[in-house]
Amino acid sequence: MASTATESSGVAPTAVAGHPGARRRERLPRPLHPGAWWLWAIGLATAANLTTNPLVLLLVVAIVGYVVSARRTDAPWAKGFSAYLVLAFVVIAIRVVFRMLLDGGAGTTVLFTLPELPLPEAARGIRIGGPVALEGILAALYDGLRLATLLVCLGGANVLANPKRLLKSVPSALHEVGVAITVALTVAPQLVESGLRVHRARKLRGEQGRRLRLFRTVAMPVMTDALDRSLLLAAAMDSRGYGRTAGVPRASRVLTGTLLLVGLAGACVGTYGLLDTTTPRVLGAPAMAVGLAAAAAGFVLSGRRVQRTRYRPDPWQLPEWVVAGCGIAVAVIVVVAGAIDPAGLRPSTSPAQWPPLPTFAALGLAVGLVPAWAAPPVAPPSGGSS
Repeated sequence: MASTATESSGVAPTAVAGHPGARRRERLPRPLHPGAWWLWAIGLATAANLTTNPLVLLLVVAIVGYVVSARRTDAPWAKGFSAYLVLAFVVIAIRVVFRMLLDGGAGTTVLFTLPELPLPEAARGIRIGGPVALEGILAALYDGLRLATLLVCLGGANVLANPKRLLKSVPSALHEVGVAITVALTVAPQLVESGLRVHRARKLRGEQGRRLRLFRTVAMPVMTDALDRSLLLAAAMDSRGYGRTAGVPRASRVLTGTLLLVGLAGACVGTYGLLDTTTPRVLGAPAMAVGLAAAAAGFVLSGRRVQRTRYRPDPWQLPEWVVAGCGIAVAVIVVVAGAIDPAGLRPSTSPAQWPPLPTFAALGLAVGLVPAWAAPPVAPPSGGSS
């Protein structure tokens, strides 16, 4: 009875050093609901999208990196955060290089001059090469850093959230898409796992070979094995009744399809109305609200024809609320900071100057660090000692 009560409460008593009779309670490791990690990451990404201040963006990257290092597991998909960092650096480099080649002369502080490529008369207004100004490079660097920060935030969500458990929270109306997403999301983890297994086997056998032969004898079998295992997972889902549909009258199917189409059209029109300030107001937020309401009703009605059960559903408890609330709080605080001090979040690049660090926004971003302690502890590696 005592062990059962301990497991249900999620904490375990342990002895404190120096006090043999004293006992304290520690939280047991458990996976956090993947939806909470995604809400946290989306909140940080929203905050990063509202600024071009490099100091604020680098602070967001540091927060995401710290939380990932503190709460990621030893799962295959949790080992790819460095790839997102490399991709972020590539995005920044591409943005700066293209700005130097195509529009690097926007500014007064000329750093150097590139050879200019002569173009025909039909390409008037387009310039390749020429003078490169400091102001143009800074503008490209800030824009590229903002996009790179968005990639890092989404990469942090992919690393922390279990993709298979995330599919359990997909609405029942999207069961067909869920099977395809399952195959897509499990290919990369299975590929990493197969590659590590083959690498260990070759290392134990002492096998070595040229790179071309290594690709033919190892890389292709590894990719084939990863895809086969992903397809086996999808087949297992189908064999266990995932997405089994019930009989629904034709009128209900027509109503569901109509609501989904109206919702999609309303979302498209509303997005266009919000982006284009010259359109009537009725095509903006009202159209978006009507579209989302119709789509939500369509999803609810469509989900009724899908009968499925969830084995051991992920709980949504206090840690999930705290993690998700931290992401939403960061986004809200940065929005308020932008209204109070817009120049602090969007520093000027012409003339070039050192960007300031907005205190209120920096303190708000510090809230994003709370999940590093609020989230449940991760389980120790399977091969290590507990």
